[in-house]
Amino acid sequence: MMPNRVGAFSSLSNLLSRRKIDVIGLSVQDSRDATVARLIVNDPDSAEELFMEQGIAYTLSELLVVKMKDCGDLKKCLNKLYEAETNLDYAFSLMVQHQGHALLAMFLEDCEFGASVLNRAGLTVVYEDELLR
Repeated sequence: MMPNRVGAFSSLSNLLSRRKIDVIGLSVQDSRDATVARLIVNDPDSAEELFMEQGIAYTLSELLVVKMKDCGDLKKCLNKLYEAETNLDYAFSLMVQHQGHALLAMFLEDCEFGASVLNRAGLTVVYEDELLR
C-alpha cells in the first residue's frame, strides 16, 4: 500500500532506480486513501532489503508467468484454468518480453497446480530465473 498522493509512485520508482532495480511488471489499483501497487522487479531480494531499510510496507506473492505467443494463447490459458476449476485473482502483462513474446503474470489460488495445467495444455510457463538478473 502506498499513500494516494501525487508523486508517490514516482518517488518509489526513483528509489528503486537508485539501487539499479528495474520494474518489469506493474499493476496499480487506486482508492481514495491508499494505492495498491503490484510490482515485479528484476531483483526481488534487493527490493525486499530496500523496503525493509526504508520502512516501506510490502508483501510477497507467488505469481505464475506465461508466454503469450499470440492472442489465442490468452483464450486457451483462461479456458484451461477454468476447466481445472482454479481461481485467477488478478493478472497483468509485463513490460518485458521473453524470446520475443508477451508475458502475462497471474496470481492464482495455487500457482504450482496452475503451472502444471498450463504446461500440459502446451503453454509455456516462464520461471523466475529466466526473467531476473
